[in-house]
Amino acid sequence: MTVLVTGGAGYIGSHTLIELLDASMDVVVVDNYINSKPEALNRVKGITGKDFTFYEVDLLDEEGLEKVFKKHDIEAVIHFAGLKAVGESVALPLAYYHNNITGSLILFKLMDKYNVKKLVFSSSATVYGLNNVSPLVEDLPLSTTNPYGTTKWMIEKILQDIYQADSTWQIVLLRYFNPIGAHESGLIGEDPNGVPNNLMPYVTQVGIGKRNQLGIFGNDYDTPDGTGVRDYIHVVDLAKGHLSALTYTTKQEGIEAINLGTGKGHSVLEVIKTFEKANNVKIPYTFQERRPGDIGTCYADVSKAKKLLSWEAKRSLEDMCRDAWHWQSTCPEGYLND
Repeated sequence: MTVLVTGGAGYIGSHTLIELLDASMDVVVVDNYINSKPEALNRVKGITGKDFTFYEVDLLDEEGLEKVFKKHDIEAVIHFAGLKAVGESVALPLAYYHNNITGSLILFKLMDKYNVKKLVFSSSATVYGLNNVSPLVEDLPLSTTNPYGTTKWMIEKILQDIYQADSTWQIVLLRYFNPIGAHESGLIGEDPNGVPNNLMPYVTQVGIGKRNQLGIFGNDYDTPDGTGVRDYIHVVDLAKGHLSALTYTTKQEGIEAINLGTGKGHSVLEVIKTFEKANNVKIPYTFQERRPGDIGTCYADVSKAKKLLSWEAKRSLEDMCRDAWHWQSTCPEGYLND
């Protein structure tokens, strides 16, 4: 099968490429390198010993993207590409709506034109909003608190409308919880631009000495230790979930929203303690005010993924912490090491 992967040089995209290549898929990647680096793709080739076709194309460039569809007999798409920082989306809503929504519309239009109707979409648990109680199941009412989350919700809605108009589409909406960790080789991992927006890369940067201490937002939540509880999932488990979702689209017409998480919540302090124990590295931290829009507890009901995709997360929090540190300590400057 020939699979087009948008945003394939990114954190989750690059790990998914490894799984696709290891499954002997023919892969075509497009990326504009806004949130990623070319070296990630070089390392994917090194890890797998396999090649793939790459185009530096922005999804907003309809003409450039159409050339890819013309040149390759694409059978399915995994759509990762998009701006992804929650805080930045609040400051730059127009950029987020234009990039994420318009880019997706152009992609879907070309898929329709070239009769490519199998799609795995990278959605997010942010679509569950603030008012639902965990464990979060897929049929809960959706709401969002920031433009990033709203773009994910809107794209889900667009895809549901596309399916209503043409029931030959086969679509899986994967709602990720909190991906952390890295490939066990230590050669690829999360390499954020500037100050990390997510917990684990901040923790590893404190561990390596790039940052003095971690600021924990809130210690007065209604949780066992007062800090926020989230469903952390190893990025390799998440990547394998995409392969399972892709296989599902080859067997089943329809549109399904499916959570990818572990079904367990871990607090921020639990993550720090597990990281320190797994890697023998001390992480100093301070408590700060809660961030607006944060909730105390958020974790997935993962029974649908197990039932429909025959998939479940295998790796422990300790595995996630160990692999994240292996990546950071092997490549202290991320992909700029070379």
